[in-house]
Amino acid sequence: MKKEQVAHCQFSLWYPLFKAVTIRSVILPLPENVKEYLLDDGTLVVSGREDPPSHAQEGSDDAEEIQWSDDENTTTLKAPEFPEFTAKVQEAIISLGGSVFPKLNWSAPRDAYWIAMNSSLKCKALSDIFLLFKSSDFITRDLTQPFIHCTDDSPDPSLNYELVLRKWCELIPGAEFRCFVKENKLLGISQRDYTQYYDHISKQHEEICRSIQEFFKKHIQYKFLDEDFVFDVYRDSRGPI
Repeated sequence: MKKEQVAHCQFSLWYPLFKAVTIRSVILPLPENVKEYLLDDGTLVVSGREDPPSHAQEGSDDAEEIQWSDDENTTTLKAPEFPEFTAKVQEAIISLGGSVFPKLNWSAPRDAYWIAMNSSLKCKALSDIFLLFKSSDFITRDLTQPFIHCTDDSPDPSLNYELVLRKWCELIPGAEFRCFVKENKLLGISQRDYTQYYDHISKQHEEICRSIQEFFKKHIQYKFLDEDFVFDVYRDSRGPI
């Protein structure tokens, strides 16, 4: 895989091409200070609260103070606040129905679902997103080593990091399929959740393949920026993709 191909897979590059056939989303530029916060290896202190703390010290508008006390000493940890960015994120979340699935240019924090209160990637506020992002190796890789698996030694493409908020949808894992394209030809289709056996896939595999092939020819083929790529589709029980 080449660096240019990885760059072409950024959400903001393919979403406009397939907006009519994918989940509604909002893309927000990721401020540099937010990126730095996400990469901070210090104690996990979640910022991005939707309600401002009432106990902040006077004159400290950009930080929420949290105190941990014992008999010997008191340590103060400060969670940075991003009021302008928080407002934009909350506005986007509301426009998408109140709950979102978050990701960066490429990856979602799928490896960090366990840390959320609901054990889910469903987020209702920036604080939910920060908790997942700061706990995710996938997100750290996006921010620090997006081209680590590339085989060419060309200079890294210039990147503008972005927060992607996708309208939350309750998707059934057994209805998700991964499709493999070579030279703009659909060569393979597999179930995305490889950890489970789904009986309906075995029974409906011919119909599933036929509907995905038709969808590919109508909506995907020759429209992506590369001729070799992978894409995912969701086919519900009634057949539509």
